[in-house]
Amino acid sequence: MNQTPHNEQEEFQAGRRVTLVGAAVNLALVAFKFWAGVLGRSSALIADAVHSLSDLATDVVVLVGLKLGRAPADQKHQFGHGRLETLSAALVGLALLGTGVFLGYEAGVRIYQHAEKHPTWLAAVGALVSLLGKEALFRWTMAVGRRINSAAVQANAWHHRSDALSSVAVLIGVGAAIINPAWHILDAYAALVVSLLVCKAGLGIIRDAAKELTDQAPTPEVLDNIQRCALQVEGVKEVHDLKVRASGGRYQMELHVVVDGSLNVRQGHSIAKEVEGCLMGDLPLVERVIIHIDPADQ
Repeated sequence: MNQTPHNEQEEFQAGRRVTLVGAAVNLALVAFKFWAGVLGRSSALIADAVHSLSDLATDVVVLVGLKLGRAPADQKHQFGHGRLETLSAALVGLALLGTGVFLGYEAGVRIYQHAEKHPTWLAAVGALVSLLGKEALFRWTMAVGRRINSAAVQANAWHHRSDALSSVAVLIGVGAAIINPAWHILDAYAALVVSLLVCKAGLGIIRDAAKELTDQAPTPEVLDNIQRCALQVEGVKEVHDLKVRASGGRYQMELHVVVDGSLNVRQGHSIAKEVEGCLMGDLPLVERVIIHIDPADQ
């Protein structure tokens, strides 16, 4: 159903709130993990603190994307500003990809140099606190992102999850080194695996954003639902030339519907409005519909 300004404002406030809370948690975790990493003699936890620091930058990107992307259409942006939100999601994906490459490089250097680190329980506690905090943020942020259908907020949720995965690697490595100092290198191997997972998440976000920015059509299931909705309107004989694109996670479309050629303009217009009402009311995330009426005799 078409979004009202009131709903748009509520969605923006929900996305803004979860992002601001995430930024506050990230700031606290950066300070805590740096402190625990230095005193706990864990270079992995210090690197994890750098990862949390990168989250702060993406929080800013998401806030800007939400603010600009949810702005109403104007003379210069007549189809709205939804693509700005998509662009902010792509930037978060790039940040994730960069973080994954950085973590992988650091892990590779440690494996190559076979550097020995003997962390303490303080580092393990720091990693555990980070894991629990970031996983909770991931679940809350993803739930809000799906509810308001924001690609940027959902991308930021995956950034929280990547930080949680990094903390898992740190916890495994630190725990193994505490149990048996000879296993210290497991920290680096665990970090290498996590870096690949982070890169995969970043590439997935970039891929989805690229699909929207290049006007890729939605899935066949979405297209079938659109045609089915239009064909159930009385007076519609056929649907063709259906074109659909996404902007800010919402669908904009145009389609031709074939009606009896003997109908007058007012009757044809009435059928078109019924089709529009069906699409806007029965299908989720439909923002704009343009309908062309074609006579059956042509």
